[in-house]
Amino acid sequence: MQVILIQDVNNLGGANELITVKNGYGRNYLIPSKFAVEASPSNLKQLEEKIKQAKKKEAKLLAEVNSVIAALQTGPLKIGAKTGTTGKIFGSVTSVQIARAIKEQRGYEIDRRRITILDEIKELGTYKAKIDFGSGNETEVEVEVVAE
Repeated sequence: MQVILIQDVNNLGGANELITVKNGYGRNYLIPSKFAVEASPSNLKQLEEKIKQAKKKEAKLLAEVNSVIAALQTGPLKIGAKTGTTGKIFGSVTSVQIARAIKEQRGYEIDRRRITILDEIKELGTYKAKIDFGSGNETEVEVEVVAE
């Protein structure tokens, strides 16, 4: 019996997936528990439409992520920090400060948990930070720390 899963089922498959199961398992467990629906022609058409909509949404999201990446790579982000006489900064630059600088200088709000600082920033200079957008989309951003 072929069924279309409505939601993820452990050891069976993910949502919107067409699978083949034994008749009793499908009729007595999956369908009554609202984990799946029978793979009728109308349900298959609905599945195709859902998949098409999901692909459109994913393509739109990918285009948006690429525009954000392009905006972030236009130049280094400038972050001001209080420094001593030797050029060392008081404290260090964190992902929170980088996220705030991206919002102020580029106009995009990025969650601080998506930002990874590659080198510890304790002195004035140029450093790199990595931003992970998920789904394998990531970029490196130059961060320039200047004295306030």
